[in-house]
Amino acid sequence: MEKIRIGVSTCLLGEPVRYDGGHAHDRYVTETLGRYLEFVPVCPETEAGLGIPREPMRLVGNPESPRLLTIKTKKDMTDTLLTWARRRVRELEKENLCGFIFKSKSPSSGMERVKVYGNSGMPVKKGVGLFARTFMDHFPLVPVEEDGRLHDPRLRENFIERLFTLDRWRATRADSKSVGRLMAFHTDHKLLILSHSTKHYREMGKLVARAEREKIEETYAHYETLLMDALRLQATVKKHTNVLQHMMGYFKKMLTPDEKQELLTIIGDYREELVPLVVPITLFKHYVRKYGQPYLQTQTYLSPHPLELKLRNHV
Repeated sequence: MEKIRIGVSTCLLGEPVRYDGGHAHDRYVTETLGRYLEFVPVCPETEAGLGIPREPMRLVGNPESPRLLTIKTKKDMTDTLLTWARRRVRELEKENLCGFIFKSKSPSSGMERVKVYGNSGMPVKKGVGLFARTFMDHFPLVPVEEDGRLHDPRLRENFIERLFTLDRWRATRADSKSVGRLMAFHTDHKLLILSHSTKHYREMGKLVARAEREKIEETYAHYETLLMDALRLQATVKKHTNVLQHMMGYFKKMLTPDEKQELLTIIGDYREELVPLVVPITLFKHYVRKYGQPYLQTQTYLSPHPLELKLRNHV
């Protein structure tokens, strides 16, 4: 499998680029995700020309449009960082990134809840790093996450699911665009979308249904926006339970009474959070193979990312 290209804060790869000459090596990123992802490292401070070591900096002022100042000398580095950031995101357009992992709490790269200091000297955790904000504004549909949040099983699974889905979508989009290819992609991803948002599921179904009467470029662009907006929403236990019950309907004439009861019990155990999602999914995969259910055989929902990542063992 060809690796998926994503951006990553350089320090998370173990490179000594932090203000004190240290790093923030994240072994989950490099050793676990690194088997499936190709990293494009980005360090705003060093790439903008600041040295190592360097005076630490922090965000100051209005959380919506803060200034970036050095802590001791109060030197304003805002324009330097923003000028570089705007140029860098244009360069990153050529990398075809499917995502970005930022360094948390960083005044340049923090994705959320970065400290912003006001006149009182007391910080509020309402800021966004200057580069992170520039990147997210420039690539609004590209999945982003930060190292700290990747320790949350649900946030981690959601982020990686979006990476692999966007990669599959781009592979579909790269070939000649056609209504047939769009319908095939949507059919395979219906249950995955449903596990995130019933509203988007219905809207995307209507979009695909009228695709033959619309301009194909506009339809593809609209579909991509809806797809990534839908997957950004968390797939909860309640939503997954709805999908599992929906899938069970495809076996109503196939399963034996004992098999039906087993499946109902496992779904109930998952709904009560007694077992993780991987348990009912594994049983469904067994029945899909046993009975050759054609629709579910192609559903990405059953395998949205590599099993080896064990992401559904914890959600």
